[in-house]
Amino acid sequence: MDVTEAADDSFGIEVILPEGEKTAPCCPHGPTLLFEKVVKGGDTGRRFYACSACRDRKDCNFFQWEEDKVSEARLVAREAENKSKRPKFSHQEYCNRSRKFAALPMHEKKFCQNCQLLLLPAEYDAHSSHRCTAVSAAHLKRPSVLLRPLDNKKSNAQYLFTDRSSHFLLDSLAALGYTKVLCVGTPRLQELIKLRNLEQIHKPMQSLLLDIDFRYAQFYSQDEFCHYNMFNHHFFDGETSSGVLQAFLTESDGQKVVMVADPPFGGLVKPLANTFSLISQTWRKLQSSDCSNTDVPMMWIFPYFFEPRILECLPSLTMLDYQVDYDNHPLYKHGKTGRKQSPVRLFTNIPPSDVVLPKEEGYRFCSVCQRFVVSLNKHCAKCNVCPSKDGREWRHCSTCEKCVKPSWKHCQPCGRCALPDHPCGRGEGKEGCFNCGSVEHKRKGCPLKDAHRINRRFNAKSGSKNVSRRPLWKPKAKRKSGAARRAKKLTATSK
Repeated sequence: MDVTEAADDSFGIEVILPEGEKTAPCCPHGPTLLFEKVVKGGDTGRRFYACSACRDRKDCNFFQWEEDKVSEARLVAREAENKSKRPKFSHQEYCNRSRKFAALPMHEKKFCQNCQLLLLPAEYDAHSSHRCTAVSAAHLKRPSVLLRPLDNKKSNAQYLFTDRSSHFLLDSLAALGYTKVLCVGTPRLQELIKLRNLEQIHKPMQSLLLDIDFRYAQFYSQDEFCHYNMFNHHFFDGETSSGVLQAFLTESDGQKVVMVADPPFGGLVKPLANTFSLISQTWRKLQSSDCSNTDVPMMWIFPYFFEPRILECLPSLTMLDYQVDYDNHPLYKHGKTGRKQSPVRLFTNIPPSDVVLPKEEGYRFCSVCQRFVVSLNKHCAKCNVCPSKDGREWRHCSTCEKCVKPSWKHCQPCGRCALPDHPCGRGEGKEGCFNCGSVEHKRKGCPLKDAHRINRRFNAKSGSKNVSRRPLWKPKAKRKSGAARRAKKLTATSK
């Protein structure tokens, strides 16, 4: 089972955020997340730990039931496996290698495409059978062009901003007076900030890149990059990197910090929101003035259809109409091979009226909503809002009393607007609560939820046979070879 595809109430798997001092077991990507199977009909299933960064067992096969007691031998084996998957060099060692590489003549600067490594002369022979390319000064300033993008959409999903989107983000942040940009999974923005600083035309900005891709340690110092997992707020270099973040979030001499995060689109909203809240907590503690009721200014870049989940977790955010596009994404970019309208948006706690969207790209200011919107997003007098989410002009449905997508039509049996060929009779919100069956609330708000969990655990401890011990999440069975299947078929026939 793919946890990403089943990680909310509608699919029966829920993420349980860490509480108290209970320590989660670790996989190569740091502390794991706790999941719980939601069984329709009232009972809650067993809880299990799985990887925070990879929601597919093919990418990281860590799995452990919450109540399992792990033997010492298994813990030793697990730690050995985790250690074997760590980067070949520490960040400090990468920095030492980088200084030696920078001192080499230009014709000796080589990069191994197979190993994704800047090579020193003593390593040429070991990589002689690999594909090696020359490295220019421009490559060192823009490592995202040199490195091969990681494109697993459920873990790293290294889709890189186009120059158009990168420049818009940086120009907007500079216009708002931000001087320190925390780049969470946004290497292109980090590069642009450093390039702009070299021009010495604009006011200098500081940046810190937090990214799970350790390859960037070859290009940035320990004050510029931290190997980091945004799904569990884990620093792979421990307290050293955590201290770097704290130093960066400290504002002095009129400095202003802003966070820009671009998580993988296959990522789970709940743990991401928890991470950004933890960063906000750290930022609040470091401020000299009272910021007890405010969060760190931020921009979270994510598809518009995640808006309900994002606002449920972080209600202070607002979705802007600006469409972010990517160089290497097959759909989320402008041009013949992409969509006409990118579904990726900015979610921010910065006042929407302060973020000026470019008029030349088709945005206008709505004086009623007090924010910039795409030109086709017409203000609805009945809803008193510019309703469009996808960049098209929406229309008002008098029966639903709200604006809907232009391709939707009102369905009388369902009592709502939907696509003309939708499966009729399956109206929204009819399933209600998984626990008690009520249509008045969802499982999260069910008053019986905790009682069901306590009941299940009590039955499990007492040895009740009514408790299902069937695994709720397990790898697919290996397919037998053709020879094995034929042998089995012949055996069955002979019987």
